[in-house]
Amino acid sequence: VQLQASGGGLVQAGESLRLSCAASGRIFSSWSVAWLRQGPGKERELVANIRWGAGNRYYPEAMKGRFTISRDNGEKTVYLQMDSLKPEDTAVYYCAAGAQIGDYAYWGQGTLVTVSS
Repeated sequence: VQLQASGGGLVQAGESLRLSCAASGRIFSSWSVAWLRQGPGKERELVANIRWGAGNRYYPEAMKGRFTISRDNGEKTVYLQMDSLKPEDTAVYYCAAGAQIGDYAYWGQGTLVTVSS
């Protein structure tokens, strides 16, 4: 499985951005695909997770409200819609896939999101 993240860039606070994660290879319907991020000087954290087959979404409490994960099975692409962005959302965003949430064996290269105040 290979994952290619894209869509990052420089935006101003309050704006929106959509990230894309294009997958190649087989992703099993039971697998989870997620977006994680790592800000400067911070630990990597989960932003959102989606079950590939059923489409069940999971967001950590701190991420609820401004982030929306979705997927297009036909295009084998997972999206992260980010609204009302804040400077503290500045981070490298990674997509990842694996057999279960929190256990991601496959990672994309990351895409940088910078939010200016």
